[in-house]
Amino acid sequence: MAAGLSERDQLRGIAPCCLFLHNGGNWEDAEMATLNIKNLPDRIHRKLRERAAARHRSVAQEVTHLLAEALDAAEPLSILELRGLGKDRWAGKDAAARVAEERRSWD
Repeated sequence: MAAGLSERDQLRGIAPCCLFLHNGGNWEDAEMATLNIKNLPDRIHRKLRERAAARHRSVAQEVTHLLAEALDAAEPLSILELRGLGKDRWAGKDAAARVAEERRSWD
């Protein structure tokens, strides 16, 4: 049996890349590696199975989805990157007086 194909799909002559593309993949991802995870705690495997079932996915599909989300996510921004932002807007203004004025407007 070809890797990743059920006997039924083999008999129907469906290539693995076609199944992948049919399920929302793209040509860049059509060639895929195999990842084996050793010593996965039962607790994590159980959570993966539950999560996959809730989303109508296999455990392998759920792991692939989670890894893709984690690796494709944008890097979190640091508050330090905001240093100096709005500096020109506050030039010549008393920030403490502005904050006090704003707080008085809440009453």
